[in-house]
Amino acid sequence: MKVMFEHLNQRKIRAFLPHRFPFLLVDVVEEIRVPEGQDPLDGNPKSQVGIQVTAIKNVTANEPHFQGHFPDVPVMPGVMILETMAQVASFAVYPSVEPLLRNNERFQCVLVGVDEARFRIPVVPGDTLKITTEVISCRSQLWHFSCVATVRDKKVAEAKILANLIPESTGRTVF
Repeated sequence: MKVMFEHLNQRKIRAFLPHRFPFLLVDVVEEIRVPEGQDPLDGNPKSQVGIQVTAIKNVTANEPHFQGHFPDVPVMPGVMILETMAQVASFAVYPSVEPLLRNNERFQCVLVGVDEARFRIPVVPGDTLKITTEVISCRSQLWHFSCVATVRDKKVAEAKILANLIPESTGRTVF
């Protein structure tokens, strides 16, 4: 695996993701790795398979969902962990769309499915959630990811995520 991008900061994350506080859940993308010999810019969907993304979400007590889930024993909701996984997974398309971003071309990466989701250990304020995703298949605009979340090297959650990549230039809407 070769590292194609590393340490994408908040400025680059906000330029890529449409989410904003309180729903922007990625604090830093540590690295985006591409399998040796593969070129994600060649236009071949098979060249996307194997791309891995590692990112961090710092879980803090002042996040809005902790006010009600659960105030006396705060636990990060599973749907928020899944959303964090989806946001991180979307960075797998970053190598192939980064040139488009430089030309201000836009696209939407839309979550269309979640399978095999498992939550193993509660995630609580003070935890550093490390998300690792890998593209396991790619057919045109439909991407399939394997995602794992860890805290202190212990698996806390995992899921398979399906997303659709829709360039704005197609004129298609997602709804």
